[in-house]
Amino acid sequence: MAQHLPTDIELHQVSRVLEVVFDDGLCFRLPCEYLRVYSPSAEVRGHGPGQGVLQTGKENVNIRAIEPVGNYAVKLVFDDGHDTGLYTWDYLYQLGRHQDRNWREYLAALAAAGHTRNAPTGG
Repeated sequence: MAQHLPTDIELHQVSRVLEVVFDDGLCFRLPCEYLRVYSPSAEVRGHGPGQGVLQTGKENVNIRAIEPVGNYAVKLVFDDGHDTGLYTWDYLYQLGRHQDRNWREYLAALAAAGHTRNAPTGG
């Protein structure tokens, strides 16, 4: 059973942010780009340690649909066609709790790979 349960989930499509409020009162504003590059899918994370695939060019990605999966997760359908990977409540909570650190790590990985992140265009 999930340790953290959401009490509200709201997609702000113009700003491309998924807002999730949890039962402990914490509220996280998770950009769609962040959710996309940290997708729990095997396509992104790989099938084992060190097999993850760095996601690039996702600055303008948005979420088209949020599909509930039982009482424990959601499937996010992105407008770039990505729709695999289940975002469990605990995974979303951890993404929120560690957002700053994760984002710094992602930007460092992009730089190390020689990629430049472009500023998102207005939505």
